[in-house]
Amino acid sequence: MRNSAALSQPGILFLLVTCPLLTILHGVTCRAESGHLGENDPDRCMRHHFVETITHPIYKCNSKMVLLARCEGHCSHTSRSDPLISFSSVLKQPFKSTCFCCRPHTSKLKAVRLRCSGGTRITATYRYILACSCEECS
Repeated sequence: MRNSAALSQPGILFLLVTCPLLTILHGVTCRAESGHLGENDPDRCMRHHFVETITHPIYKCNSKMVLLARCEGHCSHTSRSDPLISFSSVLKQPFKSTCFCCRPHTSKLKAVRLRCSGGTRITATYRYILACSCEECS
């Protein structure tokens, strides 16, 4: 939350008034002061839940439905590639590129036991995403 003194600053007032108009006219994405997409932006990097049915690809086992999560959305950082200067005739890597991706920040290991024919049980494991963040791509 911003206090009323911060709202009276011309730069912030200008951002609050013009940003929605720029979004409508030019498709510009509004950014918060920190450089991240606004918390209310539905396209920001965030966790999305979905249901998946787990079945074994070979054995005849009962299927189980599980709740999974994925990271999806936009990061506000600009991707860029800068040329590198070299004093050699061969440039192994002529550019230095930086970009940011929506990736899992924290996750935990989960397991599901499937009951198979003959009374055997098989355990399937997966990572459940707890939080997502924009991180530099590798």
